[in-house]
Amino acid sequence: MSKLGTLGARLHRGEIGYDFVGKRKLWYGISILITITAIVGLAVRGLNMGIEFQGGAVFTTEKTSISVSQAETYAEEASGHDAIVQKLGNGGLRIQIAGIDTGKSDQIKQELAKDLKVDAEKINADLVGPSWGDQVANKAWQGLAIFMVLVVIYLAIAFEWRMAAAALVALIHDITITVGIYALVGFEVTPGTVIGLLTILGYSLYDTVVVFDSLKEQTKDITKQTRWTYSEIADRSINGTLVRSINTTVVALLPVGGLLFIGGGVLGAGMLNDISLSLFVGLAAGAYSSIFIATPLVADLKEREPQMKALRKRVLAKRAAAAAKGESLEAPVVDERYDDGDREDDDATPAVVGPRAQRAQPSSRGRGRGRPSGKRR
Repeated sequence: MSKLGTLGARLHRGEIGYDFVGKRKLWYGISILITITAIVGLAVRGLNMGIEFQGGAVFTTEKTSISVSQAETYAEEASGHDAIVQKLGNGGLRIQIAGIDTGKSDQIKQELAKDLKVDAEKINADLVGPSWGDQVANKAWQGLAIFMVLVVIYLAIAFEWRMAAAALVALIHDITITVGIYALVGFEVTPGTVIGLLTILGYSLYDTVVVFDSLKEQTKDITKQTRWTYSEIADRSINGTLVRSINTTVVALLPVGGLLFIGGGVLGAGMLNDISLSLFVGLAAGAYSSIFIATPLVADLKEREPQMKALRKRVLAKRAAAAAKGESLEAPVVDERYDDGDREDDDATPAVVGPRAQRAQPSSRGRGRGRPSGKRR
């Protein structure tokens, strides 16, 4: 077995682990700092909306020797607006100018033909009105709102409202960071970007639900044991699914990173950046939020319940009593659900909350203390 596989198995069995929930204030602080940076970038720089959202024109020329930088200069002088120019595979140019109306497009087309030294009749112009862009934006917001509502309803039914609330916070966290990165980097926002945003929400929700499912199973009848608090079991759930989450995220990021850094950066296929940046940032943020935000937030909310407060007091009291007797704080504690009266506390197998508890019990219940399991007297 590989080292990563061995580590994952030990994490799943609870032999080792990292205190994610115990350090939740640190993760909250990091998330708040990143979110504030994203909001400031969005407020200061704003989003570079594509022509699909604010209207404009796309001019496609035949093969020309004019460079991209020269074409940008000519297009900005002709239109009075910023222009995005891309070199096409056939040697032609794709010139995108946002914020111009239909009446001005013919004039810009004629000036471009003169500057680029091409026939005006061979320049193809595609026009997008601002009203169509508004419809696209409104539909995108409606789709996002419907998605959020359905997610909350489903999680509240499948799990509980606290998990639904935590998942919603994690999703908003992911969207805010992704949109803020777009503002800071200056990449163009297109319908592809919207598709990418909706896609990453699904990935983020998947990681979160995996942890929540493990947490739900391990906290069945949690108040009937005195070994673990809710926060500690939440930690066990995160650690038990940690390697799986990392593997899933890395496998998803590799092809997206290829699109972003190789396709968009090295090969210059700028249109790939529209969707690849949102996917790359969103996948990374989603993996982070499912581990460091969603589950610790659920633990915070659950620990406010009276029964969980009482459980914590019982657990801490038992540990204090064990420490006063000079026993290890990790000394085995009998889980009352499996105590048949024939065992003493000192010989009890450590209880594990949830389905794994049954597998953790010894197969020979009621045997004499210290008697070898394979022999009879």
